[in-house]
Amino acid sequence: GYGWFAAAIAAIVVGLACGWLQGLAITRLKVPPFVVTLGGMSAFRGAALLFAAGGPISGFQPSFTWWGQGKVGPVPVPVIIFLLAALIAHIVLRYTRYGRQVYAVGGNPEAARLSGLNVNRIIMSVYIIMGFFAGLGSFVLAARLNSAEAVAGTGYELTVIASVVIGGTSLFGGAGTIFGTVIGTILIGVLLNGLVLMNVSSYIQQIVIGVIIVLAVAFDTFAKSRRRKV
Repeated sequence: GYGWFAAAIAAIVVGLACGWLQGLAITRLKVPPFVVTLGGMSAFRGAALLFAAGGPISGFQPSFTWWGQGKVGPVPVPVIIFLLAALIAHIVLRYTRYGRQVYAVGGNPEAARLSGLNVNRIIMSVYIIMGFFAGLGSFVLAARLNSAEAVAGTGYELTVIASVVIGGTSLFGGAGTIFGTVIGTILIGVLLNGLVLMNVSSYIQQIVIGVIIVLAVAFDTFAKSRRRKV
């Protein structure tokens, strides 16, 4: 009953808090990022299920669902939000000092620390930004489905990883572009839609995503070893 704006702010604030907690665990408690994000995914999903009593929350106002189902001309609103977010991220990473610092920390944290960068602060900021976009994405997804469900995004994490690595981002850090990620997202989306149109089962789709991730990481590892030899 508080309107779409309050819902968006609430989702983003929760996302920011989750990102901050994960960044804190990594930078202060020195817990490995993989463990923090994997454990965080389980803990936050459980908290969402607890908050919603295990069921969906529905009955939203049209002003809310417009953000997930509406259009501006022929273009769906979620596409516009995605492109605006991608454009802002591209500008920040490519043309700002902060963006260069993020690449430096991702590529070699120790070298970045020796060069005078506050590595912990940069890592913390990246996780907070991640939380912001996770909150924004959850708001748009709930608006699109006209239902807020704790399990609505289950499985999306692997699809996202596949899109990112196909777009050229290294899972080892320090390499990748927003443009490449956008292209990777489109390619994975087209692939999955094609499999659906071909009546390929969801189980096969999961296998395809898993194979894509393994092959992309293997190629990245091979390319890195070749560069070291050169």
